[in-house]
Amino acid sequence: MTERAPKKTDLMSEEERNAYHAEKMRKKKEARDKILATKTEERGLLIVHTGKGKGKSTAAFGMVFRALGHGFRVGIVQFVKGKWGTGERDVLEKFPDQVTIKAMGEGFTWDTQDRARDIAAAKQAWETAKQMIADENYKMVLLDELNICLRYDYLDIDEVVEVLKNKPRDTHVIVTGRNAKDELIEAADLVTEMTMVKHPFREGVKAQAGIEF
Repeated sequence: MTERAPKKTDLMSEEERNAYHAEKMRKKKEARDKILATKTEERGLLIVHTGKGKGKSTAAFGMVFRALGHGFRVGIVQFVKGKWGTGERDVLEKFPDQVTIKAMGEGFTWDTQDRARDIAAAKQAWETAKQMIADENYKMVLLDELNICLRYDYLDIDEVVEVLKNKPRDTHVIVTGRNAKDELIEAADLVTEMTMVKHPFREGVKAQAGIEF
């Protein structure tokens, strides 16, 4: 095994190491402060959570809870998970003055096995979503699993992107779901792709309360 070359700090006394660290952090803070000084714009963002990994909706609901802490009003439309009971919905329903939740989906397409029914449900949910986005009383709107509907072409991607691009300036909109379309990614301000490294489902562990729902 090749031996590691000694680092600069390996040859220092503890006092020298502490002084070196303090100076390094001072320079880092100075550089960071210069960068932050250039970031002056504040506006609503179009945010997309996609990818095969777990956590897309979980992260989005984390933003919702954070927004509630700031006193924001939040609108939520669930395009797929409407028929399932979820822990986050049970909690958020305790804040009716701040949160409006519309659980409108009927499950994944393999659950319904009825394309016409899926399209009708998606269109109804999208109409509700457009109303929420246009209502400037909502500071944040979460469109949970919208990407699923777009993937199967239940909704017109061009119309969806046009509405999202023209949302009220100060409104944050979060879109979740696998396989986000390129047009949506291009329009978004912030895109995060969840990557699956390991998942208990592959080991025979079913979806569990508090973890998946």
